[in-house]
Amino acid sequence: MPDAAAPSPADPAARIENVWIVEGTYAPDALELRRPHRAEHLDRLARLRDAGIVIESGGYLDGSGSLTMVRADSEEAALDLMRDDVYIRQGIWVELRARAFGRLRDGA
Repeated sequence: MPDAAAPSPADPAARIENVWIVEGTYAPDALELRRPHRAEHLDRLARLRDAGIVIESGGYLDGSGSLTMVRADSEEAALDLMRDDVYIRQGIWVELRARAFGRLRDGA
């Protein structure tokens, strides 16, 4: 008999994946600063995507910052993941914020 507490596939809650949205705010001169580090940054994100950790990532077209959607166990884990990026080490991101997000699962 199925566990009464476990959501069934027909249950809308079973279709939601809890993930983290991490926003990075760029330094005023980030577009210039990032040039020599961008390949390293993008390669790392691609590896994390291929490992299933990063779901989506990209920059805001106004040049103000970026958004990365990640699978992590906590807000701190999501922030730590992004703190390990060359953009933090080189001062390209000057602030990181993380928010919990309920994502509609693929194939739901």
